Amino acid sequence: MNPATPPRTAEPDTTPEPRSRDREATRERIVQAVGTVLAREGFGKLGVNAIAREAGVDKVLIYRYFGGLPELLTAWGDSGQFWPRVQDLLGDDPATFMALPTPERYARFFEHFIDELRARPLTLEIMVAEMNERNELTAILETEREQWGEEASRTLGGADFEARPWLQGMTLLLVGGVQYLAMRSRKIRIFGGVNIQSDAGWNDLKASVRALAHTLMPHN
Repeated sequence: MNPATPPRTAEPDTTPEPRSRDREATRERIVQAVGTVLAREGFGKLGVNAIAREAGVDKVLIYRYFGGLPELLTAWGDSGQFWPRVQDLLGDDPATFMALPTPERYARFFEHFIDELRARPLTLEIMVAEMNERNELTAILETEREQWGEEASRTLGGADFEARPWLQGMTLLLVGGVQYLAMRSRKIRIFGGVNIQSDAGWNDLKASVRALAHTLMPHN
């Protein structure tokens, strides 16, 4: 290199900062783009460049608003777009929900969980892909769901779960069963004699959870 030539320095970030109103809209568009890219291309091709292209923004904004890809994926997981937040499952009146007897609270929680999961076809696509691709990004979403599970357990059973450890296992089996059947419903119609692509079939499953809860759980 010519000694007279000064060394190159990093170019400054000259991407203009959107106005506050536009900034929030841009952040939302970036978060939504995460799910679209994941469903279309899987975790293996999820990257800042692909998300920026999908959102129609300069990738500099992703680093500016979120810090990087892991932080962006965490923001997407927290947004409720991927996984229903616990507060979303309590209905319009959380105080009334929490005052319900444990069996009724349990039954309604699962009814809402089923409805929210079925309303998220993108989530189901991503969950299928997640089973085949394991990396640090899938671990982020797994951590999000583990935290969700802890909060859901406190909401559903509280002290009852501590006094009856088998309730925790029963809940785990039910949550896992709902997820599995919801994923299967993408491709098949009948499972175990139940039409898992129909509201009627899922209503039957909801009734089974309700009967189980009122039979096995304390009525306090």
